Amino acid sequence: MLTLHTAALLRVDQDGEPVPEHAVLVSGDRVEAVGPLAELSSAYAGARVRRWAGTLGPGLLHDGLLPPAPTPRERVHALLRTGVTAVLAEHLADPALRAAVERSDLLVLPTAVPPALHAHGRADLAVHGVDGTCLVTVVAGRIVHRRA
Repeated sequence: MLTLHTAALLRVDQDGEPVPEHAVLVSGDRVEAVGPLAELSSAYAGARVRRWAGTLGPGLLHDGLLPPAPTPRERVHALLRTGVTAVLAEHLADPALRAAVERSDLLVLPTAVPPALHAHGRADLAVHGVDGTCLVTVVAGRIVHRRA
């Protein structure tokens, strides 16, 4: 199923300026296209459209120890609530924590890579409000966090 994610602004990478009226087309766990909302809506008229408040962009990379919490699952969930979709392998020495990360489908990277949205890339997205609060986290095409 195709899903078109759009927000008031779209940031393709962390350093780029956000642009209005753009969207990300997702099929399964992959980004099919990134571009102007009007063009993607026209080309993929049957796609489900998810309109989010805030700024849509790539999921974040967490480069540090995972936040403390009573269980490994809760430590992972604390990251998802902030828009994190990738972690560095060096911070996952604990087997229980690594298993929780793998169950959540977070991307485990050997080295830091700046997140970006591009066709054929993994569909890891986050939407942040004007105050910086994460409103939605999408990991491998699935919504895993949504602020009520």
